Amino acid sequence: MRPSARTRILDAAVRVTERDGITALTLQSAAEEAGVTKPGLMYHFPTRQALLVAIQRHLTLRWESLLAEQLGRPPEAAGDREKVAAYVRVGSRLTAGRAELAFMAEHDPEVEAVWDDLLDRWVPTPVTAGPRDIDLLLARMAVDGLWMLHATSNARLTPAVRAALVARITALAEPRAVAGCPERTELPACTESPARAESPAPPRNAE
Repeated sequence: MRPSARTRILDAAVRVTERDGITALTLQSAAEEAGVTKPGLMYHFPTRQALLVAIQRHLTLRWESLLAEQLGRPPEAAGDREKVAAYVRVGSRLTAGRAELAFMAEHDPEVEAVWDDLLDRWVPTPVTAGPRDIDLLLARMAVDGLWMLHATSNARLTPAVRAALVARITALAEPRAVAGCPERTELPACTESPARAESPAPPRNAE
């Protein structure tokens, strides 16, 4: 199925931002990239502000779709740990683009509100300082940092380092994912390696 004219324009505007930066994104540059006239673009997006907000929704929709797929149900039907775990799995696998980074850093209340709405539903900021809530917040911040490292740095993590880092982040959101931890066991109880935990006790000296 061919994408709609509206979707083609949004995809074209993202390409302009990826290539030339958000300051180069105008109604004219987006129209030229999409192969439509400026009046044709303005039928869908009458102002640059309307285009910016629509692009942010367009970009955020990808996250929303992948998060819902990971979770398997709407976020309002799941607990915070399940939602953060889905966010970690998605965020640690997505490749960061310059356009997404540019729109996340755009200091425009209307544009920011689109991303903030997704975060409020999927990874809300805790209101208490309990260990469980802090672990979830750390997991969210760590996967955001991993995503932004990919978007902003020429440094590339080796596969082994990246895998180890993702495993540690995942352990904050999903303690039972740690090797050797039984189902629903919290992380502090599973800090010993399975081999050490299962080693038989040394024989006691004979009296």
